[in-house]
Parts: sequence; structure tokens; C-alpha cells
Amino acid sequence: MAKRSRLTAEERGSFRRLAEAIFSNPFTATSLPLEELVGRPAGLAEGDHAFTVLAPVLDQRIRLLDARGIARLGDVAPEDRRVLGYGYLFQAFNRFVDQFDTLIRTQMDKGDEPAEARFVEELIDHLAARGFTDADTMRFVSLFYQIRRAYFFIAHALVGDSPSMRKLRRALWDNVFTSDILAYGDHLWNRMEDFSTLLLGETGTGKGSAAAAIGRSGLIPFDRKARRFTCSFTSTFIAINLSQFPESLIESELFGHRKGAFTGAIDDHQGIFERCSRHGSLFLDEIGDLSVPIQIKLLNVIQDRQFSPVGSRRRLRFEGRVIAATNRSRVQLKREGKLRDDFFYRLSSDVIEVPPLRVRLEEYPRELDQLVQLLLARMTGRSSEELTARVLERLRQSLPADYPWPGNVRELEQALRRILLRGVYRVEAAQDDRSDRNESWLKRLSAGELTASELLERYCWMLHARHGSYEAVARLTALDRRTVKKYVTSARSRS
Repeated sequence: MAKRSRLTAEERGSFRRLAEAIFSNPFTATSLPLEELVGRPAGLAEGDHAFTVLAPVLDQRIRLLDARGIARLGDVAPEDRRVLGYGYLFQAFNRFVDQFDTLIRTQMDKGDEPAEARFVEELIDHLAARGFTDADTMRFVSLFYQIRRAYFFIAHALVGDSPSMRKLRRALWDNVFTSDILAYGDHLWNRMEDFSTLLLGETGTGKGSAAAAIGRSGLIPFDRKARRFTCSFTSTFIAINLSQFPESLIESELFGHRKGAFTGAIDDHQGIFERCSRHGSLFLDEIGDLSVPIQIKLLNVIQDRQFSPVGSRRRLRFEGRVIAATNRSRVQLKREGKLRDDFFYRLSSDVIEVPPLRVRLEEYPRELDQLVQLLLARMTGRSSEELTARVLERLRQSLPADYPWPGNVRELEQALRRILLRGVYRVEAAQDDRSDRNESWLKRLSAGELTASELLERYCWMLHARHGSYEAVARLTALDRRTVKKYVTSARSRS
């Protein structure tokens, strides 16, 4: 038996610290192990620490080992293989990261047909040459693709430097890989269908984008014979807005139906649970609008992973992951009692709150500039600093500085379209839908059902919706601005 070398204590510690830094959440700014490894302050931005700083350090470490005759996992003692393996994996990932990025863009253009990925053969040979088993090699290839997709969709779809958005990106990454990506790679990479997610946030905040970032970041195996990953990430995310369907059709949309199951069922219909692949995710938007009977059926499907189309006794298996969302807060869900407790807890392996636009801008006003630039680039197909500056100027001329953006990012997107069309954005039309809510609280006032505090909240909220600034409300009510803001924020959380 060939004699195996041992890593020195210093080498072992260095590779362990490298792994700690490399596999940390890329959306968490950290420099603790990095400064120790590179011998200087890292000065890193969110998301780029593993690639810009550690790769040269790691390459040097591995070259020194190669020179000592340690070129494969089998060349070291068993207790050293795990930490050395981390180094080999990151080196391989860094070497092929640009090709993974190209594959992601190619797949987005190609759509639901899996794109060819010939470079993966070279990656497989590279890992095999370092001593990884065939099974581990195929698992790590899939993990590499998953990691890069998750970073791509979380970083590019959810922009903004406010603390709330940084927190959201960190939460989404942990939702995909857990808080310990090493444990995920060892134990959970093929078990995540058991972890459902509930997204909370006001209408228009971007819950759909957050859900898509999770849903398009699931693990997809590589088909070596076809030289493609087994499915396209564009087909792994299926979304449905439950509020769009009448009660009589929701069950059919979810689980499908068979011909003749009810009047009008002239053909078989495949529901979204049947269309979702084992590598996919279902996004159930506006889950708070479901009736109790449908909640019970969904609860059973999520727990038992089996369902039957309407009019069929055939049992089908659901192997995907469930992401749900509601525009109601936790307090509202509890107070209204519309969501059964057992259903809520089954959905909430993880609960992620998507922040409203007004909070983001209060935390970091320049986030408006970032969002306008991103949204305009999507509308026009390219980024233009000149167009962004011109639209931002018109937007600020149209609205007060502390405009609360009741429609959130969705309203901002439409405001930009209005400015591109007409050169101005007026908010009156956007506030018409508040009349019903105003009428509701006025009826409660007439009935003597409001406390003094609730009366002030609702009155300030109504005035703020009409005049668009805390200062205007303060002048009209003879209250100070901070008190007005407190009442408006409280009223908004109740509505």
C-alpha cells in the first residue's frame, strides 16, 4: 500500500478557513477569515468575496501540494481528504464559473428545451483527476450549476442596497441552500421538497420575483449521455395567482380534472401539481384567499405528497417544492382567521418578508435610482444613464419627496411607463381604489366603533393618501410630522 502524506496543521487550518469563507452566504458581508487568509484587509463588496480574493490564494496552496506529490484526494490520509476536497471543489468551480454563466444566459434565450453544456465533460474529468468518485462528481456538477443560478437570480432580480433588501437576499440564499451549505451538500441537496416557504409582503413588493429566484434555483441533475442538464430552469418554476379563479375552478387548476368530471369538462386537464417536475417549484400566490375546504386538500397534498385529479381515482405523486405568498401580514392572518393554523405551519418551514418600497426608500433613498435604472433597462432592452436621469427628474417633479408608494414596485414600474408616454405621473387615479376603504372606516365612525387613536390613524392616513406628504398632513391637523408618520404607518399596517 502506498504511503499517504498528511497535511500540516497549518495547511489543514488554512483549507478549513478557506472552506468557511468560500461556502458562506455570498450576500452576507464578512471579512473575518479572509483577512487572515490573504494577509490584508479584503475590502469586499456583497457577493464577490469568494471569487476576487480567495482564488489566487487557493491556487497557490494547491500548487505547493502538487509539488509535494499531493495531487489527488487519495494522496492524503483519510482525515485530511474532506478539507482538501473543499479546496479542489472551489478551484474547479472558479475555473468553470464563466462557462456556467454563459450557460445560464443561453438557457434563458433557449427557453424550456435544455441547452447543450459540452464544457461539463471537461469539468467531470477535472474532478475525477482529483480523485472524486463518479457519484460525488455528478452531484458536485449539479451543485455548481445550482449555486451559480441562485446567485444570478437573487443578485440580478432583487436589486437595492437598503438593509431590508440585503436581508431579503440573505434569506433567499439560505432558503435555497440552508444556513450551512456544506450540510446541504452532504444531506439535503435531494430533500428540499419537504421545505415549504411562505412569502409575506404587500401587493406589488416583488413576491413573485423572490419566489422565482427560489424556484429557478433548484438542483437539476446532469445527463452525461445527452450532455445537457435534465431540464431547463425556465420550466421548473410554475406560478398561479389563486385570486384569479372562482372557487368552483380552483381545485381543477391545482389538481387537474378528467373528461366528464363536471359540466363543461370536455377534455382532460392537467393541473399545476401534475405539471410540476420533481426538480420544480410551485408558487401559490394569494394563498390567504383560499377557502377552508381547499386549504385542507392542499394541506393533505403537501403532507402526503399525493393527489387525484377531479373525477379520477388515480393517485399521482407530487415531488416538487411549494412556495406560497400572501399580501396579508402575520398579524392580519391571525386576526382574520382566514388561514387555518395547521395549514399556515405546514407552509412555513421558512417565512420570508418582502419589504415595501416606502421602507426601502426610507432606509436608503438612492435605492429609487437603482430601481428606475433596472426597470428602464428592462423596458427598453438596454441601460441608459441619460434616460434614467431624465425620467428620475420627471418623477421627482411629479411626486412629493416622501410619497409612500402604496402600489410599491409595481406602481413605480407603471409610473415610469406613464412618464415615458406623457412626461408626468399623476397619482389621483392610483388612489381611487381607496374609496371603499375610506367608506368602511367612516361607517365604523358613524357607528361609534372607533377609538380615538384609531380615528386619528384613519384620518391622517386619508389625508396622506390625498396630499401625498407627512408635512401637508401635519399642517392640516396641527400635529407634528413624527406623530403623523406614526399614525399613517399604523393605519397602513391595519389596512
